[in-house]
Amino acid sequence: MNNVSTGNAGEYFVAGELERRGFTCAVPMSNTKDFDILIINRENNKQYAIQVKTTIHKKKSWMLSKKNEELYADNIFYVFVSLNELETPEFHVVPSKVVAEKIKEDHQHWLSVPGRDGTMHKDSSMRIFSDDDNIFLNRWDLLI
Repeated sequence: MNNVSTGNAGEYFVAGELERRGFTCAVPMSNTKDFDILIINRENNKQYAIQVKTTIHKKKSWMLSKKNEELYADNIFYVFVSLNELETPEFHVVPSKVVAEKIKEDHQHWLSVPGRDGTMHKDSSMRIFSDDDNIFLNRWDLLI
């Protein structure tokens, strides 16, 4: 699968799961800047913007950028999808503020330690979010 197909698959898996859980979903036809899916909870009418990040692998880490350190609000959530090498997908539902704080903290730590060759890491715009301990696995309950 190429990156576009992987991203599209993740978005549609997330939209399907959200619909199944009582949300109305809108997936914009064109690429939008800060969200991939808009949702409304059909029970309480709360609205959320969802940013979907997908990996085809079984690993629990996803690439982000420096801009994600500043992209947070109470109604913005990330759903990180692991397609598990085309087995059953896993979903990690994370509040945007948690993502912003974690990637900023992890990046600062990465900059402060030397690499394998002993030289210090150089700053870049790339960030990594990981959920190796599955803290946010299937945390759909955060969307209330």
